[in-house]
Order: sequence, then structure tokens, then C-alpha cells
Amino acid sequence: MPAVAFHTLGCKVNHYETEAIWQLFKETGYDRVDFETSSDVYVINTCTVTNTGDKKSRQVIRRAIRKNPDAVICVTGCYAQTSPAEIMAIPGVDIVVGTQDRVKMLEYIEQFKQERQPINGVGNIMKNRVYEELDVPSFTDRTRASLKIQEGCNNFCTFCIIPWARGLMRSRDPEEVIRQAQSLVDAGYKEIVLTGIHTGGYGEDLKDYNLAMLLKDLETKVSGLKRIRISSIEASQITDEVIEVIDQSNVIVRHLHIPIQSGSNTVLKRMRRKYTMEFFAERLQRLKEVLPGLAVTSDVIVGFPGETEEEFMETYNFIKAHKFSELHVFPYSKRTGTPAARMDDQIDEEIKNERVHRLISLSDQLAKEYASQFENDVLEVIPEEPYKEATGSDLYVGYSDNYLKVILPASEAMVGQIVKVKITKSGYPYNEGQFVRVMDEIEGAAV
Repeated sequence: MPAVAFHTLGCKVNHYETEAIWQLFKETGYDRVDFETSSDVYVINTCTVTNTGDKKSRQVIRRAIRKNPDAVICVTGCYAQTSPAEIMAIPGVDIVVGTQDRVKMLEYIEQFKQERQPINGVGNIMKNRVYEELDVPSFTDRTRASLKIQEGCNNFCTFCIIPWARGLMRSRDPEEVIRQAQSLVDAGYKEIVLTGIHTGGYGEDLKDYNLAMLLKDLETKVSGLKRIRISSIEASQITDEVIEVIDQSNVIVRHLHIPIQSGSNTVLKRMRRKYTMEFFAERLQRLKEVLPGLAVTSDVIVGFPGETEEEFMETYNFIKAHKFSELHVFPYSKRTGTPAARMDDQIDEEIKNERVHRLISLSDQLAKEYASQFENDVLEVIPEEPYKEATGSDLYVGYSDNYLKVILPASEAMVGQIVKVKITKSGYPYNEGQFVRVMDEIEGAAV
């Protein structure tokens, strides 16, 4: 049985796609082995979101070549899409496939074995208008299932290379989304995370169908689905219709990841973002009215070219005033090929780092404040894995619907189930909880 090994860099979408590519290999009779062992085929799924992503991708490719010089080295993903020539120039790389035509990978491997000539299978992503179906019936991680619903992005923010790596917005056929959601629920998943490159943009390219309708259809047509989480949604995509669906839903969780990037209108304009802070604030207010206790997490870029102390403080104060529950803070880093990399007024690294630290400590403070509201409350938690820092104990870590990380006494049988947990001690990054009962027992089903 031939062996294949995978290494995934970058985002959740890449991890989803690696699982999809693995399904293709599995159906052809391959065995999956660890990347650090010797394999017949190595597949490296690359990232290009920053210049560092490119560099890390190259390091991993070279590592695979050293592991087994006779193996077929196959490189895919975003860096492969934007810079195929750079990758083909690495001695030992055999096949390069971008962010489309992944289904051809196995054909290319067979072709390579016969011809022994490197293959560049990267096409022009900007011409692609159709979503590439890649099915994932189950995941190596068995607690939360990702379901990819769209591909590409039309926004062209000045700091971002992703439209060039992923192409323009393409939505997955709603019937395919429903079908895959049902098969994931049938495989035992209680929670589905809707994911994509620009997830909230789902439906922008479809006729008479949009994200709000998809959310409604998932709830009414997928039997046994307990939780829907949206991996990320832009403020501009939170329409009144989406808010209405969230309000009426019994399965959409009390957690939304809404990237803010900056809390200053002048910086947002330079970033070419599609909203103002006034609009963002109004959407947050509406969401919190329909979902009391909502956790809003966000991404922030600090030190964007030209960012003054005043502009930074606008971001800081906005986040503080609107009580975000956790932030992912990134110092701006130049991405070759983007307009922002060519802007004057690049910010000094020291200033960037100092601002990053200020925002991270604000994030820690807000996360503690958010969690403290739920002390002594009973929340629904899905245990995911044993709590690593307490070996030999029966403690597990899981996430509540509102994205609190909870440590609780549990058993292996509870992993992936929804359990009721009383929060005995709030905190950050962990809350401590006491097991109350398993949800399915309440609904009268045997566990």
C-alpha cells in the first residue's frame, strides 16, 4: 500500500482542504503516515498570507525532500498558486497544484511516475467562476466539523494577497452544503463550523439565494444538527435578514468572529475596508439585542502604514467600549505585491510591538470580564480532548456555545457530546466547570 504524508500551513480552510485531499488518496488505496516518517508521497499545503508564510512553506518543502529524496513531492495551496515558479525552482519538487484542480493531483502523481518530469498544474485562478467541490465526510479531529461553503474574495483590501491566491468569490451549491452537513451530523458531529475564505460573503454570486437563507435551510433541513458556528463574518455582511435569522434560530451559537482590523475610519479607508466604525457599532448593538451574552471575537492589525497614536487609540477605545470578548492581534507585516507594502509612512517595529502589547493586555482584560458574567451559570459544552497539563486526571477541555474554554471532569465517552456544565470559576484562558448532565439524556435518548 503506498503511503502519503501531509503537512498543512496556514488557516482553517487549508486544514479542511488537506482533509479533502486525503479523502481522494484514501479512495485510491493510500495509507496516511506521519509527516516526520518516510513516505512515498508528501503533500505540502502552503500559506502565503505573509512573506513569513512563504518562507515557512519553503522550509517544510525542503524538509520533506530530505526525509525521502525518492518520494513524490507535491506542493499545493496559496503559495503554490501565487508563486509556482519559485516552488518549481526548489530542486526535488515534482508537482505543483494551486488552489484549484486538486482532484487532478493523483493523475499528476501517476503521470510523474511514468515521465519523471516536474509538473506545473497551476492555472489562472482569476478566470475561475465555479466552486470546486471537495467533500469531507469526517475529520481526524472528531469534535467540531468544518464545512466549507465558499471560496475566494472580491474585497481587495490593500494589505491582503488572498484574492490573488484564491480568486474571486464563488459560493458552494446550497444543496451540496445541506447534503454534506447531514452526512457530518450522521457521522456523529454535534457542531458544524461554516468556513471559507470570505465566509459571510456566501451567496453574493448566487441568484436569489444568500447566507441568511442558507442558515435557515441548515436548521430546518439537517436533522440532528445542534450547533452552527460561523467561522468569520464581515460587519458589512451582517444584514438585517441575517440578524433576523440569528434571532429566530435555536442552533446558531452566541459567538461571532467579526474582523475589525482597525477601529479608525481613516485607517479603514487606507485599508480599503467596506464599513465605517459607526456602522460597525450599530451592527454590534443590534446583534447584542437579539443574542444577549453574545461573544464577539475579532482580528486587529496594528501599525498599518501611517497609523498615528491617535488612530491607534481610536481602535483601542472602540474595542474597550464595545467589550469584545477576545482579540487576535497582528502587527502589520508587509506583503510583497500588495498596495500597502508600497505605502510611505511604514511604522517602526518597536512602535508596532508596543501597540500590540497594549492591545493584547486589553484583550486579556476583556476576556476575563466577559467570562466573569457566566460564573455560576450552566452552559452547554462539547468536551474535545484531555486537559494536557493535568496528566492522569479525568479533566477535559471543551468549548461552550459562546466560545468559553472550559476545563471539566469528564470521560472519554463524553468527547464530542453536548454536556451541561456549571461554571464554578471563571477565568482566562480557562474557566473551571462542574459536570451537570449529558444533553441527550435530557432529550430521552440513550447516550
